[in-house]
Parts: sequence; structure tokens; C-alpha cells
Amino acid sequence: MSSPHDPSSPNHNHSMSGHHHPAQPEPLFHVHPMTEEEAQDICTWKYEPPYQLYGFLPWEQMKALGIEMGDPDIRRKQYVSVKNRNEELIGFAQYFPLVGVTRIGLGMRPDLLGHGKGTAFVQAIVSDVARRHPEDEIDLEVLTWNHRAIRAYQTAGFLITDTYERPTPEGMGEFHCMVYQPEANLAE
Repeated sequence: MSSPHDPSSPNHNHSMSGHHHPAQPEPLFHVHPMTEEEAQDICTWKYEPPYQLYGFLPWEQMKALGIEMGDPDIRRKQYVSVKNRNEELIGFAQYFPLVGVTRIGLGMRPDLLGHGKGTAFVQAIVSDVARRHPEDEIDLEVLTWNHRAIRAYQTAGFLITDTYERPTPEGMGEFHCMVYQPEANLAE
């Protein structure tokens, strides 16, 4: 008969000390380099007002102008896609490299907005940035009226550190800068 400490025992994982560590659940979302096909798909996403300013130009224009994800070099260096467990494209992120900071821009597929997945989506992106640039601070900018996004960012560990105006495609906009500080949320 095998003992509880015998590695060949079927009960080996249930040690007498009670320090059983369950397997980590598979994350809801994972991040990978964005393909051209995914970039084309993202350019078709249409957001309802007032979120329409988050949409992109049509793919052919992006590619012809060589801007954003339409430029293969920028896409390779700055853009990632986010997929769910079924390998469906659910969103994207852009990583802007600043000195000592990675600023993230992100977008979720329009039909998935408002369904409670925002925090897990943001956390998948933050984990990827932290793995790539462990020494960097992580921040983002969000329009002050976008309360749904602000709530998701706060729940994911971001704090508002500054508020300012800057131009948007639709005129001047008021933005919050939010910095990833998960330890600050734990203290509350």
C-alpha cells in the first residue's frame, strides 16, 4: 500500500499538511501579436454613439495611408490581439513605448461591451505588458465621460492620477490619466 507521501500514490496531491494548491484556472483571455487579418476585422467594428470615436478608418485607407495597424512595422511593434478560450478575436491593445512607461490603448469588440468582461480583458493586457516590460509603469488615457471603461480600469487596478484636455478627432476632450497601481486598490 502506498503512503500519502509516495509520489506514485493517486492521493499524492492531497498531502497531510493540508497545503493543497489547486490548479490555476485558465484565463478568460490571452494576448498575441496582431495579424493583418485581425487588423482588417477590427477596422470593420462599429461603435454606437457616443463611442463611435473609438472606431478606425476602413482597412484599405489605413493600409494606403500607412497609419496605425495599417503599417506592418507599427502593427508588429505596438499592436496585439486579445482572444477568448475559443480563439475568437474579442479585442486589441496598442502599447505606446514612453520612457519608463508603457501607455496602453485598448478596444473591445462592440457586441461584447457592457457584459462584465472588461476587467478580465484589461487584466489580460496588463499581464502581457508586465511580462514584456516588467520595469515599466503602465498607464492609459480615458475620456472622462466614459464611466463604463473607467469602472473596468479601476476594478483592474488603475487609479486616476491626472485630468487634462487634449485634441480628439471630434474636438477637444477631457481625459483622465490612469496608472496601474494594484497594491493601492488592496489597501482600500
